[in-house]
Order: sequence, then structure tokens, then C-alpha cells
Amino acid sequence: MRVHACPVRYYYERNDPFSESDRYAVCKQLSYHLGTPLEAGAIWEEVIAVHSTIDPDMREFLDLCITACNKSAWRPAVQTDVTVASQKHGMAGMIDRIDDSGAFSIVRASGAMPMGTYAADRLRVAAIAFCLEEMTGKQVEGGFVEYIPDGVSRYHVVQPRDRRQVITTLHKLREINRGAMPQHPLNAPCNRCKYKEKCESSVGRRLSDLL
Repeated sequence: MRVHACPVRYYYERNDPFSESDRYAVCKQLSYHLGTPLEAGAIWEEVIAVHSTIDPDMREFLDLCITACNKSAWRPAVQTDVTVASQKHGMAGMIDRIDDSGAFSIVRASGAMPMGTYAADRLRVAAIAFCLEEMTGKQVEGGFVEYIPDGVSRYHVVQPRDRRQVITTLHKLREINRGAMPQHPLNAPCNRCKYKEKCESSVGRRLSDLL
């Protein structure tokens, strides 16, 4: 949901190749083992097999994640990396884990908030709910967000505002694809953004106006 966070930054980075972070590589691989004994050595070997250039220092991060996750009870996954899609809304995504109760989860490599879930995570859960409802014909109440570094799993009940924000974000995405330079949101982290000067000189104009 990068478009929702800052559509201008998404515009500039939309053609950049995707690169998975070392933290995510560790958390993602660990997530396959949740609900079973977490054997650090075996998981680390899998991480290296998937991400051969990973920083060796991330082995210590894996140990910290395992310690955190061992403090909670987890349901093992019966399905992982499940692709979902909505033709009606023109979007697709992936569920990281589905457990034996049918509940779905997304995996995060960030720490958890003191309470609740981050806005981007709420939108992703809502987007998955849209897809699942279209695919199954059943109402989807919500889903889990698993913050692996803290060993925390939070259930988010999808709210109407979440659904509205997903639809709004999709509209923004289509406008960008048509060539419109988007406006940045009022609370965008502009001071830390490498596109700050470029953004200030071009927001609100069409790409054709800049060429």
C-alpha cells in the first residue's frame, strides 16, 4: 500500500525493481515454522538458501525473533503464500499464512505498536478481505498481522473506513497510471524523503506537462 502512504513517492519508484530486505527475509522464513519448534540453525540454513547475500549479522536478529515468538502460542499454517485477487476492484495480493481455523495472516518485519496495527497493515488486511469475499462469496471479518520481531499477532477487524481507503487508493493508482502526477498527503514524511525538492516543483501536474 505504498500509494496510500505517499502517492508521489510511489510515482517516482513505481518502475524500480523490488528488493526484499534482510529483516523481511528472516521474518518471512521464520513464519513458515510458527506453531512448530523453532530451530534456529535449520531456519537460518533456509534463509541463506533463499537469500544467499544476506548479512551474516542477521543470524543474531533471527535468534531475537525466535526468543520473542517463543513467548506466544501460534497456530501452524495449513497454507502459505496464497495468491488472492479481485477482478471487480482490479487488484491482487498474497496471504502469508492461513491456519487450520481458516484465519489468514500477513507477516511483518517491523515491531508492533503498543496497541492496534499500522495504517498500511489495516489497508492490506482490508484489500485481502475484498479479494477473499469475491473469491469465496462469504463475508470476511478481518485478519491477523504478525509482527515477527516482537512475537506479536494482532487481529484487525476490517472497518468501513478501511474499505473506503482501499477504494480511494485504487483510484489514485489508476490516475498515476494514466499519467497524472499525484498530490502528496498532508502528513507525508517529506523532510526524510529523497524526492522532496523534486516533489515540491512538480506535484499536481501531469507527466505530459513535465516533458
